[in-house]
Amino acid sequence: MATSSNLVADLTTHLTSRGLPPSPTWLTQTLLPSLPQRPNTPLAATRQTALFRLLATDITTTACLAHSPPTTNRLPADVATGGAATKETVVPGPVAVQVLDVEDVGRSRWSQVEALEARERGEGTKGREIVRLVDNAEDGNEPNGTARTATAAAADTSGPHKLLLVDAAGTRVYGFELAPVQGVGIERMGIGAKLVLRNAVVARGVVLLEPRTTTCLGGKVEALDKPWREGRLARLKEAAKMEK
Repeated sequence: MATSSNLVADLTTHLTSRGLPPSPTWLTQTLLPSLPQRPNTPLAATRQTALFRLLATDITTTACLAHSPPTTNRLPADVATGGAATKETVVPGPVAVQVLDVEDVGRSRWSQVEALEARERGEGTKGREIVRLVDNAEDGNEPNGTARTATAAAADTSGPHKLLLVDAAGTRVYGFELAPVQGVGIERMGIGAKLVLRNAVVARGVVLLEPRTTTCLGGKVEALDKPWREGRLARLKEAAKMEK
C-alpha cells in the first residue's frame, strides 16, 4: 500500500473522478483507519473499498464529501422552491445526490400492492402463469435462474420512476426519469444509492433524469433501505386508497 499522503491523494483523485469528491477529514479519520493494514494490498482493491464505503455512507449525516467553492457539487438551495417558479435551469455539477425514495409511476399503486402481497405469499408470475418463487437457482426447478430474480427483473422493466433526492447539504428535490437510466429501479437500486448529476435540467423544481446527465453509482445505506422496504407495502396501500 502506498504511503498515507500518497494514498489520500490517489483516493481523492479516484473518488473525485467518479463525482464523489471526498473530504480530507473523512479520508484520514474514518476511511484510512478502517482499511486493512497490509503492505501488499493492491491499489485497485483499496480504491474499490473506498468507493464501496462511500456509497454505503449517508452523505447527509456524515461530512464525507468535500464542499468545494464555488458550490458546483451542491444543488442550488432553492432548487425545489424557487426553482418551481423557473421554467428551466441547468445544474452544471457534477453533483452527488442520494436516493431517499423511489416510486414506479408507470404502474398503478394497486398493481404494485398486489405484486408485493403475492411475493409475501411466495408467488410470482411467469407469463400468464402464477408460479412459486424460489430463493436460489439450486432449487432445480428453474434452470435459467430463480423465479424470484426473474419476477424482480420484470418488475424493474416498468417505470418511469420518480425519485426523492438529497445532496450533502440536505437540499431535497424530486427527480423524474425522462428515459431509463441504467441502475435506476425499485428492485435493482438500494435506498441511499448515489446518483451523479452533470448538466442536469431542472424544470419547475424537478430534476429531469436521463442517461446523458445522470449516472447511477449504486450503493445502499442499510439504515435507510431496511425501513423503507419494510414500510413500502403500507405506504402503497394508503396511497392507493387515496386514488379511489
